[in-house]
Amino acid sequence: MEKLLIIPTYNEKENIANILHAVFALKQNFHVLIIDDGSPDETAKIVKSFFDQYPGQLFLEERIGKLGLGTAYIHGFQWALNKGYCFIFEMDADFSHNPGDLDKLYQACKTGNADVSIGSRYVKYGRIENWPWSRVSISKSGALYTRILTLMPIKDPTAGFVCYKREVLEAINLDEITFVGYAFQIEMKFAAWKLGFKIKEVPITFVDRKFGISKMNKGIVKEGILGVLKLKWMSMFKNYRKRVKNIPGISPTFQSEILSKL
Repeated sequence: MEKLLIIPTYNEKENIANILHAVFALKQNFHVLIIDDGSPDETAKIVKSFFDQYPGQLFLEERIGKLGLGTAYIHGFQWALNKGYCFIFEMDADFSHNPGDLDKLYQACKTGNADVSIGSRYVKYGRIENWPWSRVSISKSGALYTRILTLMPIKDPTAGFVCYKREVLEAINLDEITFVGYAFQIEMKFAAWKLGFKIKEVPITFVDRKFGISKMNKGIVKEGILGVLKLKWMSMFKNYRKRVKNIPGISPTFQSEILSKL
């Protein structure tokens, strides 16, 4: 079990079957974990209908209520670590991320010396399709705002198309990740960067969804704007490194050496 793709869903009945077929048609040995937040449109029921078609490859975690993107991914990360996956991916269900780009993210981490790879809209050869100029301008301004405040060398900090090596998620104290909307994406990258992991941006073409309703709302935008300010402030006090308890038979000095290399 090497590669797990996590896809959070809420009312994605128009997209879920097609995105599953597209991922498994790649024949690249991806397992897929759908985390559904009680979709009223019965997205989870559709996922269950494919269990027999993709046995041992497709998994579903159902949660009660719309609990947010961030908590869905944290749930998925913990599930993936417990199951022993080596590379853990994030992707949207609406085809804004092209499943065909998954291998580029994988290769960046597998052979390209990256610990985290990001499908980026704003590096050379990255593009956005079907967004109005005003939305592109707001998105790029937000990315620049984030870079200036956090000093992260990442051009697309809110990107949700990401591959993490398991070592990254093992090192991050996931309990310290506090945001639930798009600011969650910024905070995860910030935590990985603060811990010294190598982050690489891979150019992709981001396409606006054709079916279903965008989950973007004023609350999420506000969290993104104010969240970056809070992130900058809290970074002076917050320790993103997972705390390691004393292990019997191993000296505290040796444990400190291990932590210093995370």
